[in-house]
Amino acid sequence: MTNRRVLLKRRPVGEPKPTDFEVVDAPVPTPQDGEILVRTIWLSLDPYMRGRMNDVKSYAPSVELGQPMVGGTVGEVVESRDAAFRPGEFVLTYGGWQAYHIARSAGARVGPFGPIKLDPRAAPISTALGVLGMPGMTAYVGLYDLGQPKPGETVVVSAAAGAVGSVVGQLAKIRGCRTVGITSSREKCEYVLKELDFDACVSYRVPDLAAVLRDACPNGVDVYFDNVGGDVLKAVLRVVNPFARIPLCGIISQYNAAEPPPGPNLGPVLVNRVTIRGFIVSDHVDRMPQFLADCGRWVREGRLKYREDVVEGLDRAPEAFIGLLRGRNVGKMLVQVGADPSRH
Repeated sequence: MTNRRVLLKRRPVGEPKPTDFEVVDAPVPTPQDGEILVRTIWLSLDPYMRGRMNDVKSYAPSVELGQPMVGGTVGEVVESRDAAFRPGEFVLTYGGWQAYHIARSAGARVGPFGPIKLDPRAAPISTALGVLGMPGMTAYVGLYDLGQPKPGETVVVSAAAGAVGSVVGQLAKIRGCRTVGITSSREKCEYVLKELDFDACVSYRVPDLAAVLRDACPNGVDVYFDNVGGDVLKAVLRVVNPFARIPLCGIISQYNAAEPPPGPNLGPVLVNRVTIRGFIVSDHVDRMPQFLADCGRWVREGRLKYREDVVEGLDRAPEAFIGLLRGRNVGKMLVQVGADPSRH
């Protein structure tokens, strides 16, 4: 057996290119005492990975050149030297862009969530990377804990067709709010309106987004869950209500920028006493049991729907990731690295 890996070959300037990555084969690692060898089945692709490609100080270490790209993974235990895990069990780990990896459970957590055993009878194991994983928990904590929406309020979410935004909108509906999505295309708007039951959806590709938002939000905006930043945030700030709350989850509009763009006018933040709170979901691991209890139940009841945008093969991860940053995906972007026996 060989271990196919996708390494960071060079640090991108602006948008990543396929030549910034290198696909190599290496020997499959051997687990030591207290370790497990995991075969990757599903690899998560997420916008935060773009920041890890830069050599700058942030909330998490950068990927070193010549090392595999980081990422959440769901896989099958192939070999175990840890009594808590048996071969054939499925686990959530942080194995990165490679076909096999070593995970250690005793006294050490691998990444923000894992290794954690998964029960394929409870939900498809791929959902541990999406609606019942880090993106879903990001939506849950960001909206409920920081946005604190009240029934009847208007919640707006950008990147509404993505893994996080699609969950935010549905959680707002469960809370009894008017939900408005912002996306890049009419097709994505149709998805969130028809399949996810948003009340309204607008494309940011219009001459005056603030005017379009006023029509979609006749009572103003009480909570804006921001995944985008930039011009979209600038437009929403013109429509916010007094004491609006803005959970700042991501700023994907500038992830590929060589220099930070000029900021929005923050005057409305002052005048309307708006709360903007940046957050990283790994700071809120204590909320995971309640998140899984609530969202797991809502998925089973059909109240929380999800879509997975799947590409086949680890070699296609770089092009899929570049497409993710361009907004080409609908729902949770996954790479199927290997066969998933839980689906048979």
